[in-house]
Amino acid sequence: MIFEELSEYKKDLKKLLKKYHSLNDDIKIVKKVLKVFPNERPPFSYQIEGLRIKTCVIKVKKIACKALKGKGVISGMRLIYAYFEDEKRIVFIELYYKGNKENEDRDRIVKCFK
Repeated sequence: MIFEELSEYKKDLKKLLKKYHSLNDDIKIVKKVLKVFPNERPPFSYQIEGLRIKTCVIKVKKIACKALKGKGVISGMRLIYAYFEDEKRIVFIELYYKGNKENEDRDRIVKCFK
């Protein structure tokens, strides 16, 4: 599996790392899981509908973040990625903390894949 990151995602990660120092390690674990299970897996992740693009975009809503002690996979961290099954490629689009932002940036997603 090939992993890529949008520049916007890198900015999200850099900003969140200031407060949540374990995120790099947490994302490494997420990548290990995605290598085996890249498709949606409710209730942990699901495909975002209504984007009007052909690309499969998935939202991971259960990420264990060590920096958020005592919350486990209900940490509130969200990861948005595009999965290209034929190419065995995943592109990370957005990472955010649910307490700071309610939903994914649909404009960012559509802009990247139109």
